[in-house]
Order: sequence, then structure tokens, then C-alpha cells
Amino acid sequence: MSTLCVAAIQLTSTISWQDNLHEVKHLVASAARDGARLVVLPENVFLFHGKGMRSLAESDDQSVIFKEISALAQEHSIYLVVGSHPSLLRPSGNLVADERVRQTCWVIGPDGLLHERYDKIHLFDVTVDDKATSYKESGVIEPGELALKVIDVDGFKVGLSICYDLRFPELYRELTKLGAEVLLVPAAFTYVTGKAHWDILLAARAIENQCYVLGVGQCGWHNETRQTYGHSVLYSPFGERLASLEEEPGYFVFNMTKTTLSNCRQKMPCLSHRRLP
Repeated sequence: MSTLCVAAIQLTSTISWQDNLHEVKHLVASAARDGARLVVLPENVFLFHGKGMRSLAESDDQSVIFKEISALAQEHSIYLVVGSHPSLLRPSGNLVADERVRQTCWVIGPDGLLHERYDKIHLFDVTVDDKATSYKESGVIEPGELALKVIDVDGFKVGLSICYDLRFPELYRELTKLGAEVLLVPAAFTYVTGKAHWDILLAARAIENQCYVLGVGQCGWHNETRQTYGHSVLYSPFGERLASLEEEPGYFVFNMTKTTLSNCRQKMPCLSHRRLP
């Protein structure tokens, strides 16, 4: 197909997966009515609580959540990307050790089946000048293997990543070398780091790889100390802002075209000019 209608769903997720799921269903249904075929949810979409990840992954609620989102994708005949969700098992089937989880991106197809998973590679262990002051994802999350994932959605090659991955350009270059034309960045950027770097980094990944780049964020206050930036946005392969949100929950849809992609790459064939491997 020569076009792909994509939707970004922006949320203020909480510690209640039931409440989060209710909001997801509402926004996904609206985006699907507007024509979306590929619908992307943010990081931590069903649980915004690091210390509760393991218990959710071990509970019976895990299968309930999967059944609900599987039915949602089938009902609306969409590819539904769960930006991240805690996984108890590694892709090998082995249990994640040390009471941690994998931070996993799920791609559910229109058939309701899991088409792909990507486990977050880079973990956010940093100090930030905000109310939380420091973050250590490695305390509750095990990094994934260096297994890059590009999936086909209606003829468009879509590369997967999660949040902090955005600061590592080599990941996106490798995804592009694997054929990616669209790069997804579901995220929960802090307000401070988002305001400073979110748009700059997304635009840079789009320009340098000549890909559509879709950043889908959490927004607002999730508890007394955690505020996320929002500002979900789609950039063109030339670095143009095509659609965006501000700092409230909501969604947008946009029709991406192969023509825009091919014109950019033909007029300025940067990818064929590379001298380094």
C-alpha cells in the first residue's frame, strides 16, 4: 500500500491498569473511526508504577490485559502497539531474575495475535533536576538482548524502540539498515528532559535516517513526584512536524505516504553516501 494511517495515543497513566485500559479503549476507538490502521500507545501504558511491575507480570491480570487488547485490535482491525508493558519472561521463555521484569513493546495484529515483541535495550539510570531527582530503571527492569525489530505493516517497514533508546542514534541507523521507513518511540519522558530534548532528538532521528519518526508520550502528573512531558509528535523524513499534541491526553491521526518517503531519499540520497559501515 502507498499510504498508512497512523495514530498516536497520549495518556496520563496511573497505577490502576483497569482505569488505564478504559481510557485506552475510548481513545483507540476514536482513532480507529478516524481511519487509523497503526495505533501506538505510550510507554508504561497500563501501569505507571515501577515497583508494581513484577507483581502485575506475575498476576492473573496479565492474561486479562492481553485478552482485552487482543480483542481491541480485532474489533477495530488495527495494528495496536503497546508502547511498553512488564514481561515476566524473556523471549527464550526463561524467567527474568532478581524480581525484575523486561520492559516490552508488544505489536498486536488485526488478527488479535502477538506479531512481535521488542525488549527495551537502554535503561534510564540518571539524575534529573525535578521532584523525583533520580531514576534507576535497572533496579526493576532487566535490559533486553541486542535484538532489533522491524515489522511490516501494510507494506511499511516499522522499527521498534522505547523511550531512552532515543538518545542512542546508532540503534536507529541499524533499524534503517534493516529497512525501516517508520521509527516508533513510545515514551514517558520526564518533563524536564522532554522540554529540553524530546523534539530535537526526534527530529534528528528523522532527518539523519530519512524516516518518519513517531514519538508517543505520557503526559501530566502521575503522582506527587513524577511529571511527564507529553507533546506526542510525528516528523517527516525531511524533519517536518506533521502532527502533534500538547500536554493533555488525546490522540492524532495522520496519513503517511510512500511518495513523501521516496522523494526525500531520492532527492538527497544520504543513506547511499555513507562511508562508515
